[in-house]
Formats: sequence, C-alpha cells, structure tokens
Amino acid sequence: MPQPDHIVRIPLPAQDSLDEDLKKYLGKCQEKLGLVPYVLQAYTARPAKLRHFISYYNELMLAESGLSKLEREMIAVAVSSHNRCYYCLVAHGQAVRQLSGDPQLGEMMVMNYRVAELSPRQRTMLDFAWKLTSDPQSIQEPDREQLRKVGFSDSDIFDICDVTAFFNYTNRMAHGLDMMPNPDYHAMSR
Repeated sequence: MPQPDHIVRIPLPAQDSLDEDLKKYLGKCQEKLGLVPYVLQAYTARPAKLRHFISYYNELMLAESGLSKLEREMIAVAVSSHNRCYYCLVAHGQAVRQLSGDPQLGEMMVMNYRVAELSPRQRTMLDFAWKLTSDPQSIQEPDREQLRKVGFSDSDIFDICDVTAFFNYTNRMAHGLDMMPNPDYHAMSR
C-alpha cells in the first residue's frame, strides 16, 4: 500500500514561481540526489525560512565536526524514533543505510537503536540524545561526563545537543504539517 499522495497539508507555491536562487538550489538537489526532498518543497511555503533551513541544515549535518556524518544521521534517526516522525525515519533511515553501507543498521536504528551492535561511543551518544529528547530537564553534568569518557570533546557535546535539538524541531514541523517523505527513499540503499 503506498503512502498518502501529498507533501504537506498546506498549499505550496509552484516551483517555477520561486526566486531564482531557490530554483537553482532545488535543481542542484534534483541533479545530485535524483530528487528534491519533500522537506525542502514544504519550506517553499515560506521562502525566507527555506533559505535559513538550508543554511542551518548544511552547517549542522554537512560541515566539519567531531561527529561523523553517520553519527549525525544516527542521532537524527534516534530522535525521530522517539518522536515517531515518519518523514525523518524514512529519509534519515535511508541516510544511515547509505553512509553505513548496512541496510540492517538503518532498520534497527528506526525501530530501536539499542538492538544494534554499536560502539560504546555511538551508544553513549545515542543514549544522551534519547534522554535529551525524552527528559531534557534531567540532563546533568554526569551525562556530559559520560560523553567525555568515550572520547567526545566539549565541541562534540555541543554538536550532539545541536543535532538532537534540530531534529526535535523538524519532527514537530513534520507532524504538524503531516509531511510525507519522498517515496523514493523506501527503496534506496537496500
């Protein structure tokens, strides 16, 4: 059974009506990824916010960090699993499959990261992200100290918090707008 046939439950502008910079960026996505992620299409409803989203996402997920791209995607999936965000579980579960080269890891991360054979570093990172998502006010210095014990720097801890917070935000946007993932993600990296 296919997923519902919409991007979000609000009207979106025609892509040819967007400013040239946004049309060019979405064209690059189509060229590089073979698709324009529906999250970007959803943000065309607010072009200024789309520009900020693109900039922030690229800095958060693609720029230099003590966290690997895979680790950042793993956080995205663990947070989205807690929040049951269909969009992010499908889209970022695919990214975990692709970056790890392991389709089973992607599925385990979506359902329950605790069943995966992870390094102590990854498990501690995901336990922290889960706690920051489920019970943020309970985070204390011993939680950060656990991250340091497995090799994370204070800059890395900042990045773990940043990625966790961002995906809590995007999960809520996806839920609120009933955002669907691109159907293509389901078959990728399997």
